[in-house]
Amino acid sequence: MSEQYIQIAIPVPMRQLFTYQVPQALQTPPISVGERVQVPFGARQVIGVVIKVQSTCDIPPQKIKSVANRLHDDFHVNPTMVDFLQLCANYYHHPIGDVFQQALPKLLRDVKKSTLTPPMVWHCYPFIDDTVIAGASPTSQRDVANEDDDKHTEKLTQIIKIQNKAPKQYALLQVLNNREGISWPELRVLGYSKAQLNALVKKELVFEKEQKAHAFQWKTETLNEQNKHALSTEQALIVATITQSLSSFGCHLIDGVTGSGKTEVYLQVMEGVLAQNKQVLVLVPEIGLTPQTLMRFEQRFKVPICLHHSALNDKERLDTWLNAQQGSAAIVIGTRSAIFTPLQKLGLIIIDEEHDGSLKQQDTFRYHARDIAILRASKLNIPIVLGTATPSFESLQNALSGKYKYHKLEKRAGNSKKSPIKLIDMAQQQVEFGLSGSLKHEIKQTLARGEQVLLFLNRRGYAPAINCKECHWIANCMRCDKPYTLHQKQQLLICHHCTDQHRIPPQCPSCGSVRIAPIGQGTEQLEQRIQEIFPEASIVRIDRDSTRKKGELAKLLQEVSDKKHQILVGTQMLAKGHHFPDVTLVGVLTVDGALFSFDFRAAEQMAQLLIQVSGRAGRASKPGQVLLQTQFPEHPLLQDLVHNGYHHFARQALAERKQALLPPFSFQALFRAEANYPSYPNKFLQVLADTHCEGCEFAGPVPAAMEKKAGKFRYHLIIQAKSRKTLHKALWQLLANTPQNPWQGKVRWNLDIDPIDLNW
Repeated sequence: MSEQYIQIAIPVPMRQLFTYQVPQALQTPPISVGERVQVPFGARQVIGVVIKVQSTCDIPPQKIKSVANRLHDDFHVNPTMVDFLQLCANYYHHPIGDVFQQALPKLLRDVKKSTLTPPMVWHCYPFIDDTVIAGASPTSQRDVANEDDDKHTEKLTQIIKIQNKAPKQYALLQVLNNREGISWPELRVLGYSKAQLNALVKKELVFEKEQKAHAFQWKTETLNEQNKHALSTEQALIVATITQSLSSFGCHLIDGVTGSGKTEVYLQVMEGVLAQNKQVLVLVPEIGLTPQTLMRFEQRFKVPICLHHSALNDKERLDTWLNAQQGSAAIVIGTRSAIFTPLQKLGLIIIDEEHDGSLKQQDTFRYHARDIAILRASKLNIPIVLGTATPSFESLQNALSGKYKYHKLEKRAGNSKKSPIKLIDMAQQQVEFGLSGSLKHEIKQTLARGEQVLLFLNRRGYAPAINCKECHWIANCMRCDKPYTLHQKQQLLICHHCTDQHRIPPQCPSCGSVRIAPIGQGTEQLEQRIQEIFPEASIVRIDRDSTRKKGELAKLLQEVSDKKHQILVGTQMLAKGHHFPDVTLVGVLTVDGALFSFDFRAAEQMAQLLIQVSGRAGRASKPGQVLLQTQFPEHPLLQDLVHNGYHHFARQALAERKQALLPPFSFQALFRAEANYPSYPNKFLQVLADTHCEGCEFAGPVPAAMEKKAGKFRYHLIIQAKSRKTLHKALWQLLANTPQNPWQGKVRWNLDIDPIDLNW
């Protein structure tokens, strides 16, 4: 056999591939691109992905190590994904090995994990069919007596008892009966518990078995026609336009007001793709949107649906990866990292809430899922749909310039009307626990009508700080120079920047006084105070703290839909995507901080958040209203939003950015550097800033908005150019010179392409 060499991507922070020799004993069967191999790297063994196979090599033989082992399994990265990941690494100037590391499930990167078991799914037993489920009615024991089959009779009697005594178990049985196998992660997201599942197992009604590895096939009964809604003229036009171009690339921006039926458009476009036996990838910005998205899709399509998000364990993520690769999963729903799922026959990508900053990864490999999803769709020559009520300025400009196909939905679905926004001048109000008199009055009126209230405060915890009333000492995190947030329920002070935590001190460490009190208000305190003002109302708080347990978010959202709670208190987890038909009043406690931020994107993000949260009111036939408390009711941004709407505000802001040559009319990259001493990152970035890069402007180095975090001093350097090509040419030049930077060994640094948050 001839000599054989491979270039592989190894998970190390180096922007290069590594060459290894393939021993003759490992050359059969032929090695292929995308295959996983085990190789020595320094003193350890690592898993790498083959990028290129070649018969010659310019490196001296004594410097080339040999492949230790080939992993003979079905978990290869297909060549199309290999090309896509290489493009991502090049665009974001990120170490290619780390990019592949992000794209592979953890179990496929671990040398020690030798046994990879197939996915498991849950089924009803064959004797349980639609007749049995439908016949489970407490009104007719007569049906039981007339049954010939003893097994059928016994189980029908048992199901009747379940329906009467355990409605959640009965609902779970219905879900399992409607699908040919459903995974535990799906059931958990839908709000079911292991206890309910185990109870059905004990009663011998359901069982778990290995999922068959076969490509999804569309059937007549796949579509639930009863759940299909009639489209408005606007919706029908969009569906027809996208459906006619399913065989070619096109980026479609659906700009629809909140409640206009964007999800129904997604579903009917998906129907055409699934009917061709192709797969659909749906990206949502946060886990919080996954339960309701999954529920809507489950109700419409009886197809295998897989999930991909951070709440899954390693085995569950691997199952999704394998189902997608084998073509078993018809639909994959996930957060940003789901964009790397290797779907075998991908026919459509949908990104809901495309404007959301959560789609941008803010550490390690800093990619934007929306942008690389568009890149992936273009390479596969398939359509991609971006949906939002508040388009990002980048997407809006691309749509206005004709680069994207622009679709508008200007009418709410059904009889619902857009809820008006009213500004409450806090200087003219009596305030109790952060609530103005006007807001309290409207809450009381809304509760009296039997409707629900949503109170939005984007600050979790009990209070953002505590201080001493005698000497004015404030409990600051010494590692971040920022106040600790008080979490009263846990009796802890927690730094939301570095996660450092301490017990609440019994007295002031500075003067010894016991007069320590909270400053400001968080959702935990708001929940408590609201209960004091409205003791007869049931209140639920939905934020990251209250939804840490698996399945808790789905459970709380279902309770809200069932009207078990009258007042909802929450952060931005409640601001977008959710449909609460009985919420008619939204109270926004404050957004004033964003009105005077140094970040040029702050106004855009604040406007998007305000419009999104206001869209939770009046989504059904009942009219809604939005009350916004502010100290600055005459601020031009608020006045423009309230009186002219988001799109007028956006176009005005785009005109200002064009004059100032800010994105999307220019392109930026951000170098971040940190060290134990402030002079080190400053000097490291100054060397970069002193480099001549034709066509580029430098801003900095300057201290970050939060200069100290987790004990490190942080500095920023922004590079801006009028063209993307000019910017990337300069970045290659700067990265090539970095090894010669005398301060490189004394700092940790990273590069962020197209940054969206300068506070990070």
